[in-house]
Amino acid sequence: MKSDNVKKGMQQAPHRSLFNALGFTEEEMGKPLVGIVSSYNEIVPGHMNLDKIVNAVKQGVSMAGGVPVVFPAIAVCDGIAMGHIGMKYSLVTRDLIADSTECMAIAHQFDALVMVPNCDKNVPGLLMAAARVNVPTVFVSGGPMMAGHIHGKKRSLSSMFEAVGSYSAGTMTEEDVKEYERKVCPTCGSCSGMYTANSMNCLTEVLGMGLQGNGTIPAVYSERIRLAKHAGMKVMEMLEKDIRPRDIMTKEAILNALTVDMALGCSTNSMLHLPAIAHEVGFDFDITFANEISEKTPNLCHLAPAGPTYMEDLNEAGGVYAVMNELSKKNLLNLDCMTVTGKTVGENIKNVINKDPGVIRPIDDPYTATGGLAVLTGNLAPLGSVVKRSAVVDEMLVHEGPARVFECEEDAIDAIKGGRINEGDVVVIRYEGPKGGPGMREMLNPTSAIAGMGLGSSVALITDGRFSGASRGASIGHVSPEAAVGGPIAFVEEGDIIKINIPELSINLDISDEEMENRKKNWKPRKPKVTTGYLARYAAMTTSGAKGAILELP
Repeated sequence: MKSDNVKKGMQQAPHRSLFNALGFTEEEMGKPLVGIVSSYNEIVPGHMNLDKIVNAVKQGVSMAGGVPVVFPAIAVCDGIAMGHIGMKYSLVTRDLIADSTECMAIAHQFDALVMVPNCDKNVPGLLMAAARVNVPTVFVSGGPMMAGHIHGKKRSLSSMFEAVGSYSAGTMTEEDVKEYERKVCPTCGSCSGMYTANSMNCLTEVLGMGLQGNGTIPAVYSERIRLAKHAGMKVMEMLEKDIRPRDIMTKEAILNALTVDMALGCSTNSMLHLPAIAHEVGFDFDITFANEISEKTPNLCHLAPAGPTYMEDLNEAGGVYAVMNELSKKNLLNLDCMTVTGKTVGENIKNVINKDPGVIRPIDDPYTATGGLAVLTGNLAPLGSVVKRSAVVDEMLVHEGPARVFECEEDAIDAIKGGRINEGDVVVIRYEGPKGGPGMREMLNPTSAIAGMGLGSSVALITDGRFSGASRGASIGHVSPEAAVGGPIAFVEEGDIIKINIPELSINLDISDEEMENRKKNWKPRKPKVTTGYLARYAAMTTSGAKGAILELP
């Protein structure tokens, strides 16, 4: 056992004295040491129930003959961090989570790990750590929130943000907004639509790192407690069989995840996290893979914010495995990939049926023949940009309009809520990328304001920042290279015509090559917005959104 490095032999007598201080018995010292990475805290609604999940995992590990030892991981609530300086600290926690977990796991020589994440950056951060540490590892998330109910209709967090825009437009009263406040987030769990947290928890199932139901069983269901106990037992089985994360998270498994991403209509943030996870296993993930896979992968689900169904509905319809089974009917998945069950993907999904074709469209009757995400390139985004195509209304798939240029998110929100954005405009928010932000803030406030103001079918928004999974509409993010490093988005001027063609995967600034070159020559880098602390170090080391905003030595 790996933990023998800290438990056995005369040289380890001092180590054993410290285990004695922890209350370990001799019987425990002879058993595998299983680290349980708990993302529990009391500020994130998706994490407030993780103490119960962790306790269930501990029971499962103990029942299967292991010794569970809990240590923590941080977590940021993107909703609470939204729209102010706090959002600069969201994406950057992904690497803090990966780094700190790597440190804890290797410093203490755990034999195996169970990761207990839930919200946006914990899932990819812990998947990155799992790949680095590479001891037998199982994931079990805290589960999604139940949808809220207002006037007989299901609602979620994206509805709340849009309600604020509707209030600014005069179409909702303050009392209406207060009702939404009280009802859209009715339980613990990751917010109830196919936002980033639920996207990544579903893709963890696809990658083979979580058990069936990891992404969809609601947080408040006792079924999730049982899932957590089984996760604890399963990691001991993996330890016995020596099945490790890098045996599971292969190139083929990551491409499976991207395929299911297209079918589910996941958050655009998956196009930051899948490249980062791939990097940890030595796979050079090019975001343009998305277009090739999207071309042959139908979009089968329209979960909020793209449509009226929610995670609880996907769970009742058969969950992620049912979606995978539909895709397998057209040979769109590699079914030979190993998973934490000790079985292949094909064996896992073989007998799972689609219980609700209204939630999961049959493979022969999809919403669209192509997938939920698209990567657009052109002279405005030579290295690519990302849009959630499945959440764009038909009339905005092709759009041409004048640029309305803003140097930060706050200025754009003021203009939108102040009624200064007109039908047909293309809102450009720049210097919000990984380096320029720094931290690549999510732009849920401006996209929600556009929707709430009734401009969702006539106004596009492009940024070198990113979007929440709760964003919808012609919202094009991750524009690379970003403005801070002299990407073309830095050269856009007020009134320039921008041409967006999502079916043709293009985004262009309608100026000549000569004019573009002249503007580039006259551009001067801006002083960094942050010069001290973690954000300054992050800005110095991060790469572009096109590479997943991974950290590299400067």
